[in-house]
Amino acid sequence: MKSLDPNTRRGYWCECWTASPVTSSAPELFASFEAVTATQAVRWICGVLRTIASALEPDAADRAWTWLTSGYVAALDHLERAQPCAFTVTHASTRIEWTARPVLFLALAHRQGVNLPDCTERFCSHFR
Repeated sequence: MKSLDPNTRRGYWCECWTASPVTSSAPELFASFEAVTATQAVRWICGVLRTIASALEPDAADRAWTWLTSGYVAALDHLERAQPCAFTVTHASTRIEWTARPVLFLALAHRQGVNLPDCTERFCSHFR
């Protein structure tokens, strides 16, 4: 396996998207989460889904509880094999989709020190 640049780290980017013809024609980002492990990513989805499951319509609630009791295993397996996963449920006319995917996070420059990181000299602005 190729070693990572010291300014990057592996992780998982999780999102919750909603789409409803009542409020908008396009899906809207409802929430996002940065997970360190595949387990943490799936737990985030489970936590949110468990919170709303009892308020869903009966068919959607059944799908949600099935995913929460056994379906999450496949999602975890996908993430551990560096593949994305998703779960979608529809309540009334609102579609809710949770996604998680493996990513490389880049370290951001901080402004706590006096000096900027060395890489800033490689990406100079034309307005200096």
